[in-house]
Amino acid sequence: MASAKETYRAELRSAARQLGERCLYSAAKWAAELLVGVEPDAAPAPSAAMDSPSSSSAASGGRLLHLHRSGGSSFRHRPRPGAGSSSEVGTPLGGVSYVSTPIPDDDAFDTGGDKYLLAKTYFDCREYRRAAHVLQNQGGRKAVFLRCYALYMAGEKRKEEEMIELEGSLGKSNAINQELVALERELSTYKRTGSIDSFGLYLYGIVLRDKGCEGLARTILVESVNSYPWNWSAWSELQSLCTSSDILNNLNLKNHWMKDFFLANAYLELKMHEESLKRYERLMGVFRCSGYIQAQIATVQYNMRDLDEAEMIFEELLRTDPFRVDSMDIYSNLLYAKESMTALSFLAHRVFLTDKYRAESCCIMANYYSLKGQHEKSVLYFRRALKLNRKYLSAWTLMGHEYVELKNTPAAIDAYRRAVDINPRDYRAWYGLGQIYEMMGMPFYALYYFQKSSYLQPNDARLWIAMAQCYESDPLQMIEEAIKCYERAANSNDTEGIALHQLAKLHGMLGQSDEAAFYYKKDLERMEVEERQGQNFVEALLFLAKHYKSIGRFEEAEHYCTRLLDYTGPEKETAKSILQGLKRARSGFPSMDIDQFTRCGRRFLMNKACGQCSPDRRRKEKNSSEGCAPLETSVSMSPVGYFPSFLHSVMLSVCILAIRLHIAGADDLVRMMLASSCWSVATKRTRRLHGAKMSVTGMIQIPNSNSGATMHIAFLQGSESPTV
Repeated sequence: MASAKETYRAELRSAARQLGERCLYSAAKWAAELLVGVEPDAAPAPSAAMDSPSSSSAASGGRLLHLHRSGGSSFRHRPRPGAGSSSEVGTPLGGVSYVSTPIPDDDAFDTGGDKYLLAKTYFDCREYRRAAHVLQNQGGRKAVFLRCYALYMAGEKRKEEEMIELEGSLGKSNAINQELVALERELSTYKRTGSIDSFGLYLYGIVLRDKGCEGLARTILVESVNSYPWNWSAWSELQSLCTSSDILNNLNLKNHWMKDFFLANAYLELKMHEESLKRYERLMGVFRCSGYIQAQIATVQYNMRDLDEAEMIFEELLRTDPFRVDSMDIYSNLLYAKESMTALSFLAHRVFLTDKYRAESCCIMANYYSLKGQHEKSVLYFRRALKLNRKYLSAWTLMGHEYVELKNTPAAIDAYRRAVDINPRDYRAWYGLGQIYEMMGMPFYALYYFQKSSYLQPNDARLWIAMAQCYESDPLQMIEEAIKCYERAANSNDTEGIALHQLAKLHGMLGQSDEAAFYYKKDLERMEVEERQGQNFVEALLFLAKHYKSIGRFEEAEHYCTRLLDYTGPEKETAKSILQGLKRARSGFPSMDIDQFTRCGRRFLMNKACGQCSPDRRRKEKNSSEGCAPLETSVSMSPVGYFPSFLHSVMLSVCILAIRLHIAGADDLVRMMLASSCWSVATKRTRRLHGAKMSVTGMIQIPNSNSGATMHIAFLQGSESPTV
């Protein structure tokens, strides 16, 4: 393991020097930071002990202990098999053999070292054309690269000036780099003659990309990183051209250890978060002290909505590197999402003092003012960030959000579209466009943009909820599709619980009571765990109480009703009514509206003399085309026969009186009344109609003219009270 780490150190040390000499400062900084991030060697020990398996395991345990003390910022809390174990082969990915690539020698001494030094000085002072002029007669590969690179940067500088002159600092412009044609001609000639090195190939790939030849640019950049794998800028340009996993998998790359960094970053950009996290965690086995890897892991955690773990890593990064600005804009987004005003204020103050005219610093300041509700000031800082870096994707998207808050729809649409132009895989910009069109009452347009965003970020519950709400809107009313979207949201860690509540409501609207009860119960359990109580909590209790009462599970219904008694409002009175009904049902008496029953009986007694329901009249009109006009309230026996009108009125009167006496608790009087002669007459008639084997001694059917339901009141043999 020690020899492998020494190899990495030697390669990175040489790469940082060579990249810096060619003015590739971002790549040189990346290599130098990674060099320092290589895990320090263990304390000196006998060679035999170092080679033994037990000492290897102990070293692994020591590293894990150190990580736990540092706040667990380098690893996720759940263990992963083989994630950077030192007991494996001494490589970033355990058990993997890499291709050995020799470090090339510089040709600084045979190309006019003094002139190269002067040209590099001019380049550092941003005098690009002077630098190119000094090297115009130099033929070494190193000098040729710096001259061509200086011309490219001079063209980029002039392009930016033209864009500002023509359209303003944030305006759109058709300005192009005027040096691209000449550079492509020269570099292609060097490529054909074989006199171009890996750095020249890197520049050639950039020129082809800017001219729109993405396929050829990918091929050239692959050749560049295969010949010199330590140029992180070349890997980054190659990654920007890999817009799908198919393109990524078809790249013909050598199996160098730098490839692991490239794939981890590419997986992150392609939203393949689990694969990216596995790569980074294994790389931590060697580059344990790398701030870059820790920041990337925190970014993955943030994208996976594991905000607490990501926050721990960012806090650890700031403790070890208090003046760090890289990746701190992502940390500010995290604090904004958690509404951590104090932490965000502290971060904004820190970066303002460190480097206030850096694009990331301006973005952090903008997030701070946005969280304070000062959206105009937030827009001001986002615009300042974009003046510093026109291709700052996050700033365009977040500025669009601020314009939405300010109700400036045209400006918001323009900002989102600019973000999509820079990176079509930015799901936040597509989501923002969907929100804008939804606000404008154009659900079909909104649905298109929501679908794009959910395709790019399928594990974000917020996107599925937005799409479901769009399906629910009045112009669409696609409830089944909305339910599918809410189900995806519920399975995607919906922290706000919107999906469960909406699933319960929609299933209830469709009459699917069992499904609605299932989701109400899950939502209730979630709110209990999170100790949240509100209208949704009360609504879930009330629905479950009614549902369990309707299916005869009285104990559970009583449980939810009892919990509702702790709240004020109409739900409390409803719960009391349900509890009274449950009490009557348990005592053997039906839960019904007695007043309505009495009114029905009175209407019947008032109309009983008309004779419309008499058996004689029904027999006479049996074959008539015009049937007997039904009364508003009719009383009948079973379908096999009917009482005479007199017995109808007698039984109804007796039944009403029996019900009221039973409610009053006078069951003795009820039994005396049921034993009376008038009831005996009725029951004899019943036995003749139903036969001696029937257990029913009396039955009354009272239809409700409003609801269409029928109330059945029966007296059974041996029963002391009526049964419904």
